[in-house]
Amino acid sequence: MEAGWAEVRALEAEIAELQRTCAKLPAPLENTSGIRKSFHEILQSDSEEQESSKDLKSQLEHLKGELSFLSSLTGFNLRNYSKKTKDLTSAEMIEKGIKKVMQRHRLSGNCCMVTFQLEFQILEIETKENSTSMITDLNIIMEPTDYSELSEFVSRVEERRDLLMFFRSLHFFVEWYEHRKNTFKHFKDKYPSTVHLSEGPSSHCMEIRSASQPGFELMVVWRIQINEEGKVLPKLDLLTKVPHQALQLDKRRVIETAPLNFRTLLGTLGIEAALESLINCFV
Repeated sequence: MEAGWAEVRALEAEIAELQRTCAKLPAPLENTSGIRKSFHEILQSDSEEQESSKDLKSQLEHLKGELSFLSSLTGFNLRNYSKKTKDLTSAEMIEKGIKKVMQRHRLSGNCCMVTFQLEFQILEIETKENSTSMITDLNIIMEPTDYSELSEFVSRVEERRDLLMFFRSLHFFVEWYEHRKNTFKHFKDKYPSTVHLSEGPSSHCMEIRSASQPGFELMVVWRIQINEEGKVLPKLDLLTKVPHQALQLDKRRVIETAPLNFRTLLGTLGIEAALESLINCFV
């Protein structure tokens, strides 16, 4: 019996110790509330991140749409772009409220058949009154380089550091290039035995040969010029090739004055109609 009572007293002491330990623990409701609060914060954070991710995706899709629209509108496709910024503000400038920043930009892309790479620096100066920016350096690399008009134009743009002129003039140059190509192809397909393109579809010369009168030949030279202001203009000239005997018989100097008359015809009828009438003289 004594041994049994001793065991009972030991169990009672252990129970009392466990009760004291449980009393020190937080109440179940309080602990559950803290867990619920933490879980709610985690869910809210995840929800905010998901909404932010959706906004970023939406903005990205919007920017892609705008870029696609601008590419189709202007013909420019930009592939790579990078920007580095360097703060040139000195302690003395900070005291005077002046901020000076240099930005270095690099981009590459193409406009139809013309591929280009640009490197330029922009200096930004911000004061309490106003802010100004200027291009301090501009380098342009273009491929292919077999367009003499573009080579001269690029040199002028680099000298003037005029990016707006570069993009605007290149856009119109490519438009005229495509128009010339399509026009020559049209007449070559329509009059295959009379019209010849010695340099292929992208030729800047169109030869008109008479099948009935061997030795008689006209050549239309179509150049695309860019003037000092960056304006793109087509320039068409007519060259003649006829036998010497025909020149002697030409008392009215029709062959000699043909280039001048062709320019008058261009001003009156336009390019396509003038070329059509010229070709019909040899068909």
